[in-house]
Amino acid sequence: MNKSKFLITLASILVFLLSSNVQAQKFKALDASPMDAVAFPTSNKETNKSIKVIYSRPQLKGRELTSLAPNGKVWRTGANEAVSVTLYKDMKLGGKVVKAGEYSLFTIPGEKEWTIILNKDINVWGAYSYNESNDVVRISAPVSSGEALDALSMTFENDGTLFIGWGTTRVAVPFNR
Repeated sequence: MNKSKFLITLASILVFLLSSNVQAQKFKALDASPMDAVAFPTSNKETNKSIKVIYSRPQLKGRELTSLAPNGKVWRTGANEAVSVTLYKDMKLGGKVVKAGEYSLFTIPGEKEWTIILNKDINVWGAYSYNESNDVVRISAPVSSGEALDALSMTFENDGTLFIGWGTTRVAVPFNR
């Protein structure tokens, strides 16, 4: 191979490698409703978790909570996919034993109480395909209030209670072993 063909071949290879590298470094912008997770027990050092909840965190951005999560309607309890709840052990919710496994969490917001639903359907987008006949358990949870939170937030207390907070609304979901 002569010198000019070699240089053309080498230049072509370099252009290909550089253009591939540039494409590989393009990242999608941050999601408007980023995904988050909470687990119980809450200690990061605890490896023997009982529950893990994965959810997306929409923000109010000046909007009313009831416009995003209307009272009386089944809601995915966040944004994007329905909330994923993984029970690593059998747990009680509202006095009913729920077997270890993966579930979707839906809610029906209300002014004074929310209906909390664990459903067998998993890996579902929103509540569009929600099927009540696949509910494992439904409980009522009273609404309380707290400081304003722009982003939907979830946290566990030391007793296993999952708190859902958005705006000034707070709802406690009592998981027990």
